[in-house]
Amino acid sequence: MQNLGKGLHSLIPPKSEHHEVSFPKVAHPLRLKKESVFNIEINKIRPNPMQPRQEMDREGLEELADSIKEHGILQPLIVTKSVRDMEKGQDVEYTLIAGHRRWEAAKILGLPHVPAIVRDSTEQQKLELALVENLQRADLNALDKAGAFKRLHDEFDMTHQEIAQKVGKSRESVTNTLRLLNLPGDIQDGLRGGKISEGHAKMLAGLKSPQTQRALYDEIVQNNLSVRQVEQRTREISVSAHKRKVFHDPEIKKYAGDLTAYLGYKTDIKRSGLGGTVMIRFSEKEDLEKVMKKIIK
Repeated sequence: MQNLGKGLHSLIPPKSEHHEVSFPKVAHPLRLKKESVFNIEINKIRPNPMQPRQEMDREGLEELADSIKEHGILQPLIVTKSVRDMEKGQDVEYTLIAGHRRWEAAKILGLPHVPAIVRDSTEQQKLELALVENLQRADLNALDKAGAFKRLHDEFDMTHQEIAQKVGKSRESVTNTLRLLNLPGDIQDGLRGGKISEGHAKMLAGLKSPQTQRALYDEIVQNNLSVRQVEQRTREISVSAHKRKVFHDPEIKKYAGDLTAYLGYKTDIKRSGLGGTVMIRFSEKEDLEKVMKKIIK
């Protein structure tokens, strides 16, 4: 115990004392006032099944453990309490809602207790609290964030706008983050592995073809393209795809052929948005006069 230094003393205050803290509000909060902090046996706590973070950086956990050893756990965990009837009395367990990294770091140190707020929460609140906490610390990767958004949408029927309000983001940001889940698996792996950033990935998610996404992904990795450069490349790809679509549009091709046959001169039709341009090719002024006579007669 002494080897843990002063941090342990601040982590486990005397039983006669308790602290009052405030915590962000979530859907249908059961407590809006300040809540008491209790010291809970660490081996009585179980991980949050709704935890959005799928991976945890070991080096970062060890750094956090060093900080806790020096200063103690400055912000309490949030848990829910469950009681099971046993043959000889009752067994009490706690489910972790928020503070997963602090809990893991405390286990590294071998701490017997951690400070925690006990709160009654629904499954939706468990997910919301864990998601909001991770977002506030900016340590949740983009795909884990997208997975959490998807669960809120699929399991709790929340719209993109409702999710955005919960996590303090714009609706467009939530929608664009969810689109990352549609990227090919190898590109998602590249995002998790840090080969591309979230900004790169969102640009790639805006492309319709998986083949085009992979081609641009390879270009990003090989040439170390910035997000701004990728944005320009996606515009170029979209324009090129539009031109190919127009060129191969059978209806447009037929109209151009009919006009060429009627006028006697090569005619091209180019689409642009809802409109377009008709181009008639001629070499001399007399040719133009012949075309005009056919058009205005």
